[in-house]
Amino acid sequence: MLLFSICSILPSLFVSVTGRKLPEPEVKIEVLHKPFMCYRKSKYGDMLLVHYDGFLESNGTMFHSSRSDGDKNPLWFTLGIREALKGWDKGLQDMCKGERRKLTVPPSLGYGKEGKGKIPPSSTLIFDIELMDIQNGPRSHDSFREMDLNDDWKLSKEEVKEYLKKEFQKHGYSPNDTHHEVMVEDIFKNEDEDKDGFITVREFVYQHDEL
Repeated sequence: MLLFSICSILPSLFVSVTGRKLPEPEVKIEVLHKPFMCYRKSKYGDMLLVHYDGFLESNGTMFHSSRSDGDKNPLWFTLGIREALKGWDKGLQDMCKGERRKLTVPPSLGYGKEGKGKIPPSSTLIFDIELMDIQNGPRSHDSFREMDLNDDWKLSKEEVKEYLKKEFQKHGYSPNDTHHEVMVEDIFKNEDEDKDGFITVREFVYQHDEL
């Protein structure tokens, strides 16, 4: 898809003359801090816990900060399934716990031509992101079988929640973490295609294979 161009006519002219599409803009990544020891790097399907500050490149205005806005808690999201911006999915791969990165996200990988809230249309965004934690995400064949407690080849919200509790407990977190409910809702929002309250193996694997 031609997501970024100087004017609306140029992309079609370029395709008609060359027969090829313009490459999708990339995220510019600058590593601000990297821990000396890195035991695990982030990958698609992982659940990441991040603190971040977001700025408009045009004038440096901060439009959101997880450290100072709202409940001031870091954000959990699953990498690679577009729970966050496409720019984050691209820019936060292979990242270590404790690492900080500065991402420069073009409009096509951010909020596009429409913008959102405090973000004007066609805005390039700057994010200062610190990765606080990495957890296993329930997004593989093995995970599906482990989560499917009654072997009916579909996952209920309770089964997914139970899996998350065990994963968090395994890594030293409280099994009653308040983030579990939010994570379950996010997972079902993205993977329960027919909205019947269950994730079938087809829905689950289809989403995973698209990462």
